[in-house]
Amino acid sequence: MRVESETWLCIFGVLVAILLRCTTSLHPHSGQGKPPMFGDYEAQRHWMEITVNLPLNEWYYNTSRNDLEYWGLDYPPLTAYHSYICGKFAEFINPDFVALNESRGYESEEHKLFMRYTVLIVDFCLYIPAIILYFILTVKMYKKSDAEIKTESEKQTIPISIQLSIILALFYPGMILIDHGHFQYNCVSLAFAIYAITFLCIHQNILASIFFCLALNYKQMELYHSLPFFLYLLSTCVPKPGQNAIAGFKKLFKIGLTVIITFFVIWAPFLTNINDTKQVLHRLFPVARGVFEDKVANVWCALNVIFKFKLNFTNESMLRYCTIVTLTAVLPSGADLFLRPNVRKFVPALINSSLAFFLFSFQVHEKSILLAVIPVILYSHIEPLTCFWFLIISLFSMFPLIVKDELVLAFVALTTFYVAAIHIILEYSKGKQTKSQTPSNSVLTDMKQVLLDALQVQDGESGLAFVRNLIEKREIFYDLVQYAVVISSLIGCVVLMLLMLIIEPPENYPDVFPLLISAYSCVHFVGFFIYFNIVQFKIPQAVEDVRHIKLKSD
Repeated sequence: MRVESETWLCIFGVLVAILLRCTTSLHPHSGQGKPPMFGDYEAQRHWMEITVNLPLNEWYYNTSRNDLEYWGLDYPPLTAYHSYICGKFAEFINPDFVALNESRGYESEEHKLFMRYTVLIVDFCLYIPAIILYFILTVKMYKKSDAEIKTESEKQTIPISIQLSIILALFYPGMILIDHGHFQYNCVSLAFAIYAITFLCIHQNILASIFFCLALNYKQMELYHSLPFFLYLLSTCVPKPGQNAIAGFKKLFKIGLTVIITFFVIWAPFLTNINDTKQVLHRLFPVARGVFEDKVANVWCALNVIFKFKLNFTNESMLRYCTIVTLTAVLPSGADLFLRPNVRKFVPALINSSLAFFLFSFQVHEKSILLAVIPVILYSHIEPLTCFWFLIISLFSMFPLIVKDELVLAFVALTTFYVAAIHIILEYSKGKQTKSQTPSNSVLTDMKQVLLDALQVQDGESGLAFVRNLIEKREIFYDLVQYAVVISSLIGCVVLMLLMLIIEPPENYPDVFPLLISAYSCVHFVGFFIYFNIVQFKIPQAVEDVRHIKLKSD
């Protein structure tokens, strides 16, 4: 059997993606050599120390052996179990890695290598296969049915092939920098979420429910994705015209039972004592931390420059206001997904939900943008330019964290490589769609040509000829405007990053550049939120959801 060249390229791309992760791990990690709290690297190590040395009923409690003020465990049980497994391996390799109360801030080349391997293994075993599986299994989902195609121009193919989409998804620098540079295990929960999305898209709702429960029980921030899952799965249980209500109830019962069993299995050790259950829940939702931490690119942080929310409202009040605003922002997308269901709406709905939570919810971190990044990555082969623009802005929004972790060199190298890969693949894909690979079919050449054609006004013709020529080439002209906006936006990003690196901030405003970056990113995210809501609403209700309607005869 002959293997296509793009398939070989995809295999090579996966190997390159692994190499990029390995090389990034050679750079500093968060809090390296910075006592007394160090950083997220130390937090992950400390959780291994706690789970290995203390009984399970002490993991989430403040005791003489477990100081919750020092990186206390504040993630769901699945994270704790993962820490326990890694901790056992650490203890086997070198007991000093996890010695109780004696290993705080432990740093050595041997330990760093061990920690880096733990991330690389779960990335390789969970996240990378999840990305590959999604693009392979959902390729047919985005093809329009004959009933939806009204004109010849609507017979569009997917702009970027599945193989090339996989490469770009795995090259995204944000995941690499945060997990393999800064140091976290985001690839675990996000991989579970991608599996859940994949199974839902191929109508395997029970498996989708199980994997989303796993994602939610690894990191509670998966609540960002919860409403689309809940509403779409509920919509599949609502009887359609011509269907039996009992069948819908059976579906709902199966999904509900699946969720209950999955949660029960994960939480079982903490359900024997109601106080243990309450303590875990208390640790998962720390209201006392405030509406946001550091300078995050959401609405509350941007508006805080004008009106100091933390000074004028209690944390409890802000929690209520944030919840109301967030649910209001998600309402249009959620209502559309439930009332006009179509599986092709699901990923845009995830984008809209996660962006609404990031922009308006309580207790948001800069790294939380990764929850919006994942569905954008999964939609990038459908809306390439907009999605890749979003992905670059998401990287930019985390730049202050990158500077803090001394990962600027890795950031520049990975981002440059990623942008180059995007450009090459977009140009190649455009040439492939027009059955030609010649330079004359490049986007930039087309844009140059449309301007030249528009400016060729014959003698005796009015200036309206310029407008008429532009209208005749309006699709390419639209691309020209879109690219101009994107390039202008990215130039702004580069300028702000250079200012932060070169210029010393005023003494009275030490956070001026992180704040400018956050506000600039926030404006973009609000624009993307509006755009993807429009994208979702443009997708019609699925044909299979209305085909059972019986028309009454006269």
